[in-house]
Amino acid sequence: MTDTLAKLFKVAVAHDKRDAILTRESGIYTPISSQELERRVVNLQLALRRAGMGRGDKCALLAENRWEWAVADFAMVTAGIVNVPLYPNLPAGQVRYLLDHSEVRAIFCSNRLQLDKVLPLRRALPNLDTVIVFDAIDAEGATRIDSLIGASEPSPEDKRAFAQAIDAVQPHDLASIIYTSGTTGIPKGVMLSHGNIATNIRDSQLVVGREDVVLSFLPLSHIAERMSDYVCFKMGTTIAYASKLESVPINLQEVRPTAVLGVPRFFEKIYGQIGEGIQSAPPWRRKVFDWAVDVGMATVPYRLAGKPLPWSLKPKHWLAHKLVFSKLRRVFGGRIQYFVCGAAPLGRELAEFFYAFGLPVYEGYGLTEASPLVSINTPDSIKFGSVGKIIPNVEVRIAEDGEILVRGSNVMQGYYKMERQTAEAIADGWLYTGDIGRLDGEGFLWISDRKKDLIKTSAGKYIAPSFIESRLQKSPLIDAAVVVGERRNYPSALIVPDFAKLRTWAASSGIHYTNDEEICTHPDVQDRFMAEVIIRCSELAQFEKVKKIALLGKPFSLEAGDLTPTLKVKRRTVVEKYVHKIDEMYK
Repeated sequence: MTDTLAKLFKVAVAHDKRDAILTRESGIYTPISSQELERRVVNLQLALRRAGMGRGDKCALLAENRWEWAVADFAMVTAGIVNVPLYPNLPAGQVRYLLDHSEVRAIFCSNRLQLDKVLPLRRALPNLDTVIVFDAIDAEGATRIDSLIGASEPSPEDKRAFAQAIDAVQPHDLASIIYTSGTTGIPKGVMLSHGNIATNIRDSQLVVGREDVVLSFLPLSHIAERMSDYVCFKMGTTIAYASKLESVPINLQEVRPTAVLGVPRFFEKIYGQIGEGIQSAPPWRRKVFDWAVDVGMATVPYRLAGKPLPWSLKPKHWLAHKLVFSKLRRVFGGRIQYFVCGAAPLGRELAEFFYAFGLPVYEGYGLTEASPLVSINTPDSIKFGSVGKIIPNVEVRIAEDGEILVRGSNVMQGYYKMERQTAEAIADGWLYTGDIGRLDGEGFLWISDRKKDLIKTSAGKYIAPSFIESRLQKSPLIDAAVVVGERRNYPSALIVPDFAKLRTWAASSGIHYTNDEEICTHPDVQDRFMAEVIIRCSELAQFEKVKKIALLGKPFSLEAGDLTPTLKVKRRTVVEKYVHKIDEMYK
């Protein structure tokens, strides 16, 4: 029984695959076998233990997705060491706070950039005595991971010691402290046990097998991608690590994955690019595309019901696939079977669009405190716009105010060194998620918004801003949007343009400007964006429609404090930062 992540590793290497991992080195993907993965993990785990690390000690991981991340993680969890993953885009100041708060004794850094955040902190962090770097960097105060792994095979004695360490790990042992991204305040360290994560892997309903290949590009420092990778290791699925986020389009062509875990922004950008391409295409091509979409939509009811297509629809669908659908599939490498989406609402329109193209996106719902999965759509049970049915062995109920409550073996042990916040989050075994939602008659869960994010207008109407923002961000011209309107008489929006596309449009429209700040003040530009907003809000209720907008002259960024490490907008921070622009919209 894989009731710990340590035992899961034994299952993973027992698959004996030639390509358990694909890693991109010198411009090409090369395989790492199950046997080689085991060798590296065994040697690294023993090296950590010889350095004095043991059960309950804490070790941080500050790195991008790469094979060393998986090896370091497995070396920790098989020894009972607590993994404290940190987002690689964190600035040095936040890294210091998290290392100090979690009392780590060791840290893995991926490269020079991450190493330079940590080495100057050594004196300020008395608990930190070991720094290990992935890249071939010789730096005073840091040890290279390759020197710890070595090139030799572990001895029979080493293998026995490794196996004994695995058996010593218990389900209730702390496996990881994962710091939340801090949209509503300082980060909180979510304590997840081996049992929390292992049972969520068991119940996840993510369907992959030995022949599948999954591209891993969402941060492994987030529990969603990490749990997804654990499922792949358990099932013998090949995991290919993206070289970097900017290279994902290239890596999709190189790896040709069969499944991908994404976030709504990933699909929104693809949707926007398709729309932009079609708008600039010749009229005959636009007609073919629209016809193909109509054909795809016509097939949806039959496919959802598991019924064969009627004879009148089969030749049309074949032709639509040949002319249009197959081209979109090639964007993802040509072998993709399905996507899984989480982290934020996807939206019914996007889900239906991709499904019509034969690219199902199975939207799920979860949170770090629940290890993370709570519900998910599956091939046999899907409703567009919902986040699926509750997974086995997890309970959900809706509180009187609409808040979603979760109970199960996947619920965290608590927040590290934060007893008051833990008591606020968990009562009588129920986790108070902070999300508003409902369960329909068939057991599908629907998410409205974050409880703290709901906007109440001066007329007493409640507005879910993320729902409106997701519609606005489907526009190719809009990179980000923040809807405001608390205690105001109508909603407005702060909008960050997609400046590359805006500059192209401005040049074609004969608009002259000297910088991005200036272009945002041009009347024609403001009219163009307001027209885009009106289109995107056309199907909303009257009280939900955005009446005024303010264009921001620079993108939101982590460095400016506008975004969390997972690149979610810090709504409260943005509202405070641009309060003068908000006030101007309501004069």
